[in-house]
Amino acid sequence: MNSDLKLNRSVGSPNLEPVYSRNASRIRLQVPVFLRGTDAAGVDFIELTRTLNISARGACITCSHHLRVNQIVHLTIPAPAPASSSMVPSETPPITAKVRRQQDLGDLRVFGLEFLRPLE
Repeated sequence: MNSDLKLNRSVGSPNLEPVYSRNASRIRLQVPVFLRGTDAAGVDFIELTRTLNISARGACITCSHHLRVNQIVHLTIPAPAPASSSMVPSETPPITAKVRRQQDLGDLRVFGLEFLRPLE
């Protein structure tokens, strides 16, 4: 979701709104992730949630907490049990991301995140 900031200058709209364009393809993939951050009330939280789609530059996730646009959050992918493979690291480094957008879909809150460093 790395974005080039553009301005929306539609006729009849006096406001200039940022429009973000995508530079990476999204894959519809549900990956379990631990989401760490501070909610809109200032309370630290950790939540096991999932991605709805993901790319090298960002992800769309669900979250039950209220997050603010432009706030920083941290994602960690749960590692499998150590007995499953000696080739898999016991933990994954956190992925730092910025909240870029939010949308309420009924009881579900969906957030668009931009990774501060693209995945390799």
